[in-house]
Amino acid sequence: MQFGVFLPISGRATGPDTLLAAAQSAEEQGFDAIWSADRVVTPWQIQTSYPYSENHQFIVPPDRPFLDSLTCLAFLAGVTTRITLGISVLVLPYRHPLYWARVATSIERLANGRLTMGIGVGWMEEEFAALGVPFQDRGEMTDEQLQIIQRLWTEERVSFNGRFYQFDDLAFYPKPLQQPRIPIWVGGEGTAAKRRAAKYGDAWFPYFVEITPTQLKSGYEAVQRDAAEVGRDPEQVALACCRPIEITSTPIAQDERYLRGSPEQLIESIGLYQAAGVSHLALQFMTPRWPDRVEQIARFAAEVMPQLRPSEASQ
Repeated sequence: MQFGVFLPISGRATGPDTLLAAAQSAEEQGFDAIWSADRVVTPWQIQTSYPYSENHQFIVPPDRPFLDSLTCLAFLAGVTTRITLGISVLVLPYRHPLYWARVATSIERLANGRLTMGIGVGWMEEEFAALGVPFQDRGEMTDEQLQIIQRLWTEERVSFNGRFYQFDDLAFYPKPLQQPRIPIWVGGEGTAAKRRAAKYGDAWFPYFVEITPTQLKSGYEAVQRDAAEVGRDPEQVALACCRPIEITSTPIAQDERYLRGSPEQLIESIGLYQAAGVSHLALQFMTPRWPDRVEQIARFAAEVMPQLRPSEASQ
């Protein structure tokens, strides 16, 4: 199993020095990827229920800095050498595909092929309204974009005639270094997201606040069935997952819906994710203060990761 960690691209601590230290320390500690979240604007009043926190309220206050996801990855491409750069997840309807595909390809080229694109349809109705994008059409817009980037990254002369996007006979160079394309990991937890991952994705990449490994495996099996139905090899769609995590100083009562506990408890819990078929676990350490988060990330890298990688545990 591979491990990723979310970057501090929002909050009071964010900035060039913090991002540089976070990315380079993650690389040195042996993490496989660093992940940036995506936000364009934050309304002062949000009525939409947030699906990725326990109280269903958005976790970043509107007066806190929130840096652009792709810009941060471009900045970090030049100060890292091994670690994969990832976005979890780019809300596709917020940007024209010809624009963001150019930016993503440029980052991937400058990073010598170290980019994974997590993509999603978005959730915040107020943000869609501010951008003038129809919330109810976000799924169909995302599907068209996924068709478009497949052509942009593989064909010499590209045309498309859809409901939302139309263009004719375009060149798009350079192509990505990764072949046949930059990996597309499809976010989302519902039926439509699973079908989208099965049809277009290289991985299903949900973010669950609470879920058991058994439930996650069941969801992945649905993705694999959907992949077979559209004529794809189910093994071509991997299982990756985002989870919040908290390391405690002493053992606590365990609830398999959450990743909380001592290093020893987390080793056992994450082992169940390995058994469920998870190939990559992107971790969001939930301690509010950045210095405390740095300490938790270091503890995880030193005390948990080696025990879940047989080659390291045997050394």
